[in-house]
Amino acid sequence: MKDYSDKELLILFRNPDHKNYAFSEIVRKYQERLYWHIRKMVVIHEDADDLLQNTFLKAWQALENFREESQLYTWLYRIATNEVLSFLKEKKRKYFLPLVDIEKELISGLEGNTYFDGDELELKLQKAILKLPDKQRIVFNMRYYDEMKYEEMAKILDTSVGALKASYHHAAKKIEYILKNN
Repeated sequence: MKDYSDKELLILFRNPDHKNYAFSEIVRKYQERLYWHIRKMVVIHEDADDLLQNTFLKAWQALENFREESQLYTWLYRIATNEVLSFLKEKKRKYFLPLVDIEKELISGLEGNTYFDGDELELKLQKAILKLPDKQRIVFNMRYYDEMKYEEMAKILDTSVGALKASYHHAAKKIEYILKNN
């Protein structure tokens, strides 16, 4: 199976005879990375799976209008991030849960998760990350786990590099405090 560049995939996608094949290759190429980005935010496998499907559905619907002002992965990452933020916001609104209750729900999902295979230290780190506000959690995960550059994060999150650096710094300090005091 050939590994296509994003440019090649977009050219194939724009050809009506190869549209479905090209999109399935895009999904194959990016689904795992996007899944884990989503999963770190929502914790529960089924929710992550649903959000990943929503991400690719929205990408399918909008890909013909993709202007290539950013990389394909950056664009997909942005869709996934927006899906996660909408999901978390809706969950809070729907269940009238304060932020603390959402944290407890996510943490209990992490503790009872059969897919989680980290050690005790990783579990403590994940619990601390889940206590961060949603946007700080996204910034922390993108920088710490995905090792994403601030410039790329700025494109995805549509914000400044300075704001991201400050957000990451605050997130790291909060995590450090939580780890030391729990």
